[in-house]
Amino acid sequence: MHAEQRAFIAYLRVECGLLPASIEAYGRDLRDLLYGLAAKGVARPTDITPRLLLEHVRALSRQRQYAPSTVSRHIATIKVFCRWLHARGVLDDNPADHLDQPTRWKRLPGVLTPGQVRRLIEAAGAPPPDATPDSLPLWIRDRAIVELMYASGLRASEVGALAGADVLESLRSLRITGKGDKQRIVPMGKPAGAALTDYLRHCRPRILTADRAADRRDRGRVFLTKTGRPIERVRVWQIIKRAARTAGLRDVHPHMLRHSFATHLLMGGADLRVVQELLGHADVSTTQIYTHVDGRRLRDVQQRFHPRP
Repeated sequence: MHAEQRAFIAYLRVECGLLPASIEAYGRDLRDLLYGLAAKGVARPTDITPRLLLEHVRALSRQRQYAPSTVSRHIATIKVFCRWLHARGVLDDNPADHLDQPTRWKRLPGVLTPGQVRRLIEAAGAPPPDATPDSLPLWIRDRAIVELMYASGLRASEVGALAGADVLESLRSLRITGKGDKQRIVPMGKPAGAALTDYLRHCRPRILTADRAADRRDRGRVFLTKTGRPIERVRVWQIIKRAARTAGLRDVHPHMLRHSFATHLLMGGADLRVVQELLGHADVSTTQIYTHVDGRRLRDVQQRFHPRP
């Protein structure tokens, strides 16, 4: 079924417009499925049965002891793949129709306090002890990244994808291309705007030397590695982790800045629908989880409206 596998991945990339990280996740789960089916003698899509799919899902949960969230992701991949085969006429019936998603408790996202965010930003922008006047000031880049992620609720992948044309300086806003190539306009605030301007003036030109500019290895992206190539989300993760260690913070990851952005907006009285639009969520139910993170707001509502506060 390798031909079907390749065609499915092309479908995700070309017709669905998924981001590389999503395509990679689908491909990994699909390879896992096809390997398991091949071990049971399945050589053609028409040999796939509901029972085989159910046995595969049970093995993920019981034998490999995957978390419910991981099993749920595998089931989603199986459903999309089988639906695609059925739509193309490869399968007369969809064998994944009766697969149920496992029950999952929604986990409340971890959030930094405003004071912790300040410490993280300051740590990211602090020059290392061995910095010299001639050294490349990558800490200017790192501060700009952390500032923007918190000010605009950016994902790590969106930081790497940000192009020069996406910086709308006159509006002090960014044009962000998120999941599924959906675009949104988000403001970046004065401190984040100042940090970005500082990076564009004093750091990026030094990274992008004349020879690197000639071969266009930067691909027009805003944030670059020290070799002049677009920064990737793995590097963004490393930047956040390093800054967190310097600031004395534990268990901090890039998405926590996005969680903090949304929670702090709601704490300040922002409308839920506005936060949804800023985050680029398709469904407001995805954004609603942040209303449960702010304990003060819940206490205020309970004391104001409960008959026995």
